[in-house]
Amino acid sequence: MSTVKVKELSVAEFLPYGTYAGLVNPNTEKLGTAPVEFFRDMAQQTLGGAGLASFSTCRVEKREMVVDVIEYHTATAEGILPIDNDVLIHVAPATPANGCVPIDKIVVFRIPKGTMVVLRPGVWHHAPFTVNDDPANVLIVLPERTYANDCEVFELNDSEKVYIEL
Repeated sequence: MSTVKVKELSVAEFLPYGTYAGLVNPNTEKLGTAPVEFFRDMAQQTLGGAGLASFSTCRVEKREMVVDVIEYHTATAEGILPIDNDVLIHVAPATPANGCVPIDKIVVFRIPKGTMVVLRPGVWHHAPFTVNDDPANVLIVLPERTYANDCEVFELNDSEKVYIEL
């Protein structure tokens, strides 16, 4: 089993995997002034031609910090927004759809609560990890039924598993 250290989120480090925007207390262009301010178009996500976005909650509780499952979506990006706790996400660059998981390219990022991450189509990932003993409720944005029609999931064997080091 290999080990990977957690990286803090930065535009340069995260760009190969997607984009992100801090949606809570944003510091960006806006329309209006207090008491009503509209911070528009902070993150974009392709729906791969689907006409309907679906909003789901992924609730993650404390578990062993080991990457043992990984997946990708060919046609669509995935939006991930930790609502009430920071999380860790593991990612690896998109590769050809040949079933070869790029274990040696897995990177782990700490995502602050209130920060929307949008993964590019094909980027390897799976469910986040909570950073402490508290559960994390994470908003997931995908086209409806992506989990059933555009999701390739791989369970890693013991030699492929990656330990996350905080």
